[in-house]
Amino acid sequence: MPESTTTPPAPPRAVARPVSEALLNEKWDFCLSNALIKSSLGLGFGVVFSVLLFKRRAWPAFVGFGFGAGRAYEECNSSLKQASRAIKTQA
Repeated sequence: MPESTTTPPAPPRAVARPVSEALLNEKWDFCLSNALIKSSLGLGFGVVFSVLLFKRRAWPAFVGFGFGAGRAYEECNSSLKQASRAIKTQA
């Protein structure tokens, strides 16, 4: 019986993404994680202030959550605008 010398097929190559798409994905990941962290911190501070100062009312928790979400939105907006400017100057 003759031995067959077949080589295994080459693994498929990873699809190379354009720089702009990779940069946008990175910025969105940062924005979503930043929004989650800042909103949670704001909510946590709101709950603490609600318990300590405001006789367990709900509005300090909502205000803290809103401040955290607003801060995250502004940072995300700034980050995406910077990325847009960088891509436009490359083109």
